[in-house]
Amino acid sequence: MRLRALLETDALGLRLLGGEDELDRTVRGVMTTDLRDPSRYLSGGELVLTGLAWRRDAADTEPFVRILASAGVAGLAAGEAELGAIPDDLVQACLRHRLPLFAVNESVAFATITEHVVRQVSGERAGDLAAVVDRHRRLMTSGPAGGGPEVVLDLLGSDLDLRAWVLSPTGRQIAGAGAPLPPGIGAALAGEHLSATRTGRRGPHRAVVRGLTYSLFPIRNTGRGAAPATRDVRETVLSDWLLAVEADAGDWPAARLDLLQGVTQLIAVERDRRDAARTVRRRLAQEVLELVQTGAPPAEIAARLRVAAPVLLPGLGTAPHWQVVVARVEWGEGGTGAPGIDAGPVAQSLLEEILVDPATAGPDSADRIAVAHTGDEAIALVPLPAVPGADGDAAAEEDEAAPAPDGGGLHADALLAAVRGPLSAGLADDGRLTLGVSAAVHSAEGLRGALEEARHARRVAAARPGRVCAAGHHELASHVLLLPFVPDDVRRAFTARLLDPLRDYDRRHRAELIPTLEAFLDCDGSWTRCAGRLHLHVNTLRYRVGRIEQLTGRDLARLEDKLDFFLALRMS
Repeated sequence: MRLRALLETDALGLRLLGGEDELDRTVRGVMTTDLRDPSRYLSGGELVLTGLAWRRDAADTEPFVRILASAGVAGLAAGEAELGAIPDDLVQACLRHRLPLFAVNESVAFATITEHVVRQVSGERAGDLAAVVDRHRRLMTSGPAGGGPEVVLDLLGSDLDLRAWVLSPTGRQIAGAGAPLPPGIGAALAGEHLSATRTGRRGPHRAVVRGLTYSLFPIRNTGRGAAPATRDVRETVLSDWLLAVEADAGDWPAARLDLLQGVTQLIAVERDRRDAARTVRRRLAQEVLELVQTGAPPAEIAARLRVAAPVLLPGLGTAPHWQVVVARVEWGEGGTGAPGIDAGPVAQSLLEEILVDPATAGPDSADRIAVAHTGDEAIALVPLPAVPGADGDAAAEEDEAAPAPDGGGLHADALLAAVRGPLSAGLADDGRLTLGVSAAVHSAEGLRGALEEARHARRVAAARPGRVCAAGHHELASHVLLLPFVPDDVRRAFTARLLDPLRDYDRRHRAELIPTLEAFLDCDGSWTRCAGRLHLHVNTLRYRVGRIEQLTGRDLARLEDKLDFFLALRMS
């Protein structure tokens, strides 16, 4: 049982004096003592009850608390019957050693607390044993034919009072019993799990998020496509599910750990079943991709799309718009690659997850996504239902290759917003994910161009710093397309020539010429708007701009010089 449960039992008369962050500790037993050194009688996990008879003055407190903390006791409960208010030196010592401290009301006997703890702990142990003996019969009948992961998690809640959730590698909730995890918790837990896995630590992994302790159990793929245990962890780390349990499994008995491992194995079977169902969509995507890449006639590609559309969008009456998304996962510092790792399937599995709305719970929300892979690339065909009566429909009928309106389509930055944290943890220091998104097209004729557009956008993303980067089609029509492909030495020389004199001046005089330049360009050279943004008098702004022109030999009234400064700031 947990300390928190004791505090919530009014009949025990406990009042918390310190250690609120440690209330999820598990209580294994109870011990009453007034010995100055009770270490020989402690084995860890006890709630220690004391009447404080060992305390003669404040100097006795620190050694006593240090002994209890070293022994790993769950908490200390001090009676108020002898001394009245609990001494402040005891409160402070417990805070230093992170030992939860309770005051016991003088009206409550220690025997009452002891009896309650013994009864609860004995009952939980009996429940554990019964669950272990019965787990095969009950859990196997609760597998895919009996309701899926939710039923298994319901059993954990009803039998062992454990709240648990199945999460994707990005933290999206796939299954859970009871209330869903609060926003942001799933992504934080997935990030902790991926970080621990990349460091080679064996599960379960312990994580503390927003004051609650969780234990994270990996759910390994067990199907025909599973990687052998001896393969590189990087081949599976970004695709495996995990089981998050709201508890600290660090002090669980072997029987309970064995039970949870059985649960993960059962959920892995369900994962394999769902992956098998995804094979049809992957095959459709692969067939369309091969036709597009080999330059097949548009009529042949269109026929294949007509086969794919009902599978991806059941009940759809008209052909949808399509977007193409290209992703690549690279391992090895500096993009040099990691020998022996097949990055294509990793990127394919990861892209299938990224394309699911992170707010959508459940394992079947990727049913409208078809992802293929070729070499190290993963390529997704994402259908967007046509909007009846939309302005773009008439134009599309006249020009089959015309881009469709994409107001409701995919946007590169939005795809990665919710998953950047956990994926960065999984990629660690030697992995990189880059992603490109095309505009939407209406027909087979537009797919070849959409594929090249998505690939080009991905190369733009690859030229940016960071572990997880994306670029969209809208960026391919601006100067942003050109900047990443300027050689590094040219970029450095260009920015140094224009900006280094300003940086040196700012450093020596604590001036703000660089921020002033950025604001002036952002305000399109408007003196009034720029002065208002910087909260400066216009004369002060004119002085700063004059200093910039003097140091660089440029004239900010000339379009060419404004453009040079703008590009230098973008490349710096």
